[in-house]
Amino acid sequence: MELVSVAAVADNGVIGRDGDLPWKSVPADKRQYRRRVADAPVVLGRRTFESMRADLPGDHQIVLSRTERDYDVETAFHAGGVDEAVAVAESLGAETVYILGGAEIYDLFQPHVDRMVLSRIPGEYEGDARYPAWEESEWELVSSEERDGFTLEEWVRR
Repeated sequence: MELVSVAAVADNGVIGRDGDLPWKSVPADKRQYRRRVADAPVVLGRRTFESMRADLPGDHQIVLSRTERDYDVETAFHAGGVDEAVAVAESLGAETVYILGGAEIYDLFQPHVDRMVLSRIPGEYEGDARYPAWEESEWELVSSEERDGFTLEEWVRR
């Protein structure tokens, strides 16, 4: 099973501020992101899950939280950590699982992800959430494509 981290990241590594994006919405990025994750399970933290309840991504949501809860959504599952999240995804028969954040979730999964799909948002923004740093020598940039309002990069672990 492949673990893929998907994030929109500003030039200075910021991914969020006060639970939201610190930049104006980029519709083309949102569309490509939604299409990418539509038919696969996604892993996200509880706060990220709660912020997306009106329009949940993926076909199943694996919610990483220290506290087990009932999410009142048929497609949502609780996981207490990385190994449990992976086990839930495997039980769903997933070939690919997308990691959607927030910052703590990206950080927990960074040593385990096989691929990163990063929407590079031009500019530097104030924020309280950052994408984790990674050792670039451990990764290969396999594609970089200019899009409307962002650059889509795909990185694969060497």
